[in-house]
Formats: sequence, structure tokens, C-alpha cells
Amino acid sequence: MDPLVAAILVGVPLVWLVGFAAYVYVDAPRHGMDRRKWTALAFFVPLFGFLAYVFERSELDYDPADDPYAGGGESREAGFAVHESRRGEKSLGPAGTEADGGTPDDGDEDEWNDPDGVDL
Repeated sequence: MDPLVAAILVGVPLVWLVGFAAYVYVDAPRHGMDRRKWTALAFFVPLFGFLAYVFERSELDYDPADDPYAGGGESREAGFAVHESRRGEKSLGPAGTEADGGTPDDGDEDEWNDPDGVDL
């Protein structure tokens, strides 16, 4: 095998591995994590160790007070989180019936709740 090809095949992954480990070594203390443990994991378990560090680090930053879908917030209605783009729409009950007691076959509503003028 050509020495240049061998250097590329071994050198590039090794540089990435050392880069991931160096990033973890510098970044771990900022998040209150053990620097040696996470650097060793990122170095000796290629790619998976680094991804485990990134996901574990992000879990430490979670604040339920900022989460609109966490329980008990003002953004929750009747126990279900409603996305902003869906607010103001009529709620559906069981089997596609309107939550206020009407049925889709009343003649006033389309069965699939299509927009006005569209009949699919």
C-alpha cells in the first residue's frame, strides 16, 4: 500500500479522534462534568463516546420552567399541549366528532375538516 494512502487512512480518523477528545477535555468543566472520565470515553470509544458526552451535557441544561410542553404551564389546555399554529381550531372528540357534541355528518361540517371550498 502506498504510504500516502496509509497515512490518510490512519491519520485522518486519528486527528478526528484527538479533536473530539480535546473538545471534551476543554468543554467538560464548563458543564460541571468530570474532565478525565469524559475525555477517556470520547477517546477510547470512537464517535459513540463523543456523542454520549454531547447528549449527557445537554441533559444537564434542561430547565422545565422554560419548556412550554412541561406539565402545568399556561400553554397547556385540558392536559394537552397545543402548538401555536393550531390554536383557535375546533377540538375533535372521539372518532372525529366535534368536541362540543356535533357529528361530522350534521351537514354543516365536512367529514375531514377540509378548508372552505376544498372537498377532498
